[in-house]
Amino acid sequence: MRIAVGGIHTECSTYSPVLMTIEDFRVLRGTDLLDAEYFNFLNADGVEHLPLLHARAVPGGPVSHAAYQAFKAEFLERLEASLPIDGLYLAMHGAMNVDGMDDAEGDWISAARAVVGPDCVVAASYDLHGNVSQKIIDQLDIFAAYRTAPHIDVRETMVRAWSMLVDALKSGQRPGVAWAPVPVLLPGERTSTEDQPTRSLYDMLPRFDERDGILDANLMIGYVWADEPRATACGVVTGTDKAAATAVAEEIARSYWEAREGFQFGPVTGPLQAMLDIAETCETAPLILADSADNPTGGGVGDRADVLNALLARKFENALVAGITDRPAVEACFAAGLGKTLSLRIGGSLDPSSTPALVEAEVLFLDNPGPLPERQAVVRIGGVTVVLAARRRPYHNISDFTRLGLAPEKVRLLAVKSGYLSPELAPIANPNLMALTQGVVNQDIEHLESNRRLRPAFPFDRDFDFRPSARLSARWQS
Repeated sequence: MRIAVGGIHTECSTYSPVLMTIEDFRVLRGTDLLDAEYFNFLNADGVEHLPLLHARAVPGGPVSHAAYQAFKAEFLERLEASLPIDGLYLAMHGAMNVDGMDDAEGDWISAARAVVGPDCVVAASYDLHGNVSQKIIDQLDIFAAYRTAPHIDVRETMVRAWSMLVDALKSGQRPGVAWAPVPVLLPGERTSTEDQPTRSLYDMLPRFDERDGILDANLMIGYVWADEPRATACGVVTGTDKAAATAVAEEIARSYWEAREGFQFGPVTGPLQAMLDIAETCETAPLILADSADNPTGGGVGDRADVLNALLARKFENALVAGITDRPAVEACFAAGLGKTLSLRIGGSLDPSSTPALVEAEVLFLDNPGPLPERQAVVRIGGVTVVLAARRRPYHNISDFTRLGLAPEKVRLLAVKSGYLSPELAPIANPNLMALTQGVVNQDIEHLESNRRLRPAFPFDRDFDFRPSARLSARWQS
C-alpha cells in the first residue's frame, strides 16, 4: 500500500492587515516530514509512506495569493510524481484564508482529489477551530478533528485520521463523511474543553464512536475571526453507515445549538484596566494576564503595546511582558549591545493602529540563534521586563522563557499574548486573568464587522429557529 502525506496548516484572521508570506511558514519536504515529531507515527507494516510537503505557520493574517499558489503548485507536483497511490493523508488546520480566495482548504483538497482520482481514499485531520464547507466534505472519505482546546491531542488526532485510512485500505471498506452545520460562531476562549458546557459536549464524542456504523465523531467550533461564508460550527462524522452517521451528525449539531447560551469565559475576564486593578491588590504570584485580542496563536498580529503602556503608567513592579513582535526594536537592541540603555519605540511595527510605547530601555539579554528573523531581545523599563521578538511568535512554553534566562514563576505579573492559557502556563498561574483588549482577534465578537458570514448566526443574531439537517459527502452519495 502506498500512502502520500502532506498538507498546509495555519489559521487566518481576515481582520489582520498583515499578509503571511512564504517566509512565515515552516516547510517540511520529503524525508524531513517523516522525521518530524508530529509525523513519526507513520510506520505501519505493509505501508509505504510517500512524504510530499507540509507547510505550517503561526496563525496570522490572510496568506498572500503568491505564497499559497507556490505551496499548492509544489504540493501537487510532488503528489503527481508519487502516483500511483492508494491513500492520501492531509494534515490540515481548516481556518486558512487566502487573499482574494474563498475556501482555501476546499481549493487545496479539491486540487489534490483531481490528481489522485476517485479511487484513492483521502483522509484529513483538522483543528476543531477550522471552518468546514460542502466543497471540503465532498472530496473526503475520512475526517478527524482535535477534541481538546487548549490543543493537547494534535498528534492523537493525526493518528486517528491516519489509522482510519490504513484500516480502510486493509479492509477494503470505504467509509464516508456526513456533516451538519450549526449557525453558531463563538471564540475558542468561550469554548475551552476545560470548561462547561464544552467539556460535556466533547466527552460525548468517544461514546458516539462506539455506535455501530460510526468511526469518528467531531464537533467543530469553527473560527469566528474569518468573515467568510463557510465560517460556522458543525458536527462532522466519519462512518460506514449513512443513516447512523447522519443521525449522529445531527445529534452533535443539536446539542451544540441547545447549549449556545451557556458558553462563558473560563478565567476572570474584563477590560484591561479592571484586570490591572485586581493585579495591583493580588497577594499571590505569578498572576498571569492574557492579552486576548493580540494573541498570535489565534491570528493576532502580536505587536500591540497596550498592556505594556498600561503597566508603565501604573509604575508596576516585577512584571514580565512576553512578548511583543517588533523587528526594528530588536535590531536596535542588537546594534546598541548588551547592558546598554537606548531609546526605543516598541509596538505598532506591523499594525500601525495601536499606540507604541516610547521608552528608555536597558538591554538585558540578546538571543541570536542565527537567522535574523529568529532574534529576540530582553529589555528592562523601570519595573517591567519586556521580551521583544523579530518574528511573530507566542510565548506559551516554559522553554520560551528559560532560553532567555527568565523565570516566569518568580515574577509578580506575567503578561502573555494569549486567550486561554497554554498547558504549560496554566498550572503556574496564581491566578489567571484575561484582559478584553483591542486587536484583530478581539473578544467582542458580537460587534465584529460582518459582511460575508451567512446569517442568521448566533450570537450575531438571536431571534431565529434552527433544526439540524445533515448532508452526506458527494462521494458517499454516489
